[in-house]
Amino acid sequence: MYIYVLFIHITAAVMGLGAAFASPLIAKSAKTVSQAKFVLSMLHRLEILPKVGSILLLLTGIAMAIMEPSLFKAGWFIASIAIYLAVQVIVAGILPKQMNKQLKIVNAQKGEILPESYKQLAKLSAKWERVTHVAAFLLILLMVFKPF
Repeated sequence: MYIYVLFIHITAAVMGLGAAFASPLIAKSAKTVSQAKFVLSMLHRLEILPKVGSILLLLTGIAMAIMEPSLFKAGWFIASIAIYLAVQVIVAGILPKQMNKQLKIVNAQKGEILPESYKQLAKLSAKWERVTHVAAFLLILLMVFKPF
């Protein structure tokens, strides 16, 4: 049974991380207000993949630890859970708020020139996304190499 749960865990990671790593590339492509509206709409629709993937990652990770209780004592596993929870604050709290602020700005904008306030929020979002990408990389390192 463990191997099947592990398979779901890995599939969820691919599903969630793929969309999460693609989002900044998509977001950067907006050069006009119309493009920004389209990009934000697309990113909003893509949010489902990291959300479902994230929930599955947590559930399958805990399920594997229940099947293999020694994981609850492994430093790499505990560190992974802590990093995961910290990242959830960013992806479930901070980034959606940033996206909503950006959407309000472009919806209020007359014309096609992206306002500076939108660009500043986009830069801030990009910084938060980089944090999540580094965290994802650390999580993968911890799970593959189990250093402690």
